[in-house]
Amino acid sequence: MAMYLSRFSYTPETWERLIQNPEDRREAARSYIESVGGKLHGFWYAFGEHDGWNLWEAPDNVSMAAVALAIGAGGALSSYETTVLVSVEELMQALGKAKAIRYRPPGAETARVRDPA
Repeated sequence: MAMYLSRFSYTPETWERLIQNPEDRREAARSYIESVGGKLHGFWYAFGEHDGWNLWEAPDNVSMAAVALAIGAGGALSSYETTVLVSVEELMQALGKAKAIRYRPPGAETARVRDPA
């Protein structure tokens, strides 16, 4: 299964509701991802650009997209973004495949990259 890192921020109205009625949102997050056959690996709040972070595991991009869409459509968040995480093993496979790709930069006549020196 693939791993995903989500960053989110609540609206001021959501913070107001949480202040008035404190709620541990981990169980809600866990139920969303489990409904598509995934797993919640972590849920954290933070200071900074985002209010919180989630680490999820999902069977595929479509399943994670469904969870992200459902959460985003709920109206409690002012921002929500998800990043697909690539394992070291997957990156090693990608590096091996990259050798066979003949990249041509825009405007270049050949598949060579100019020497920056």
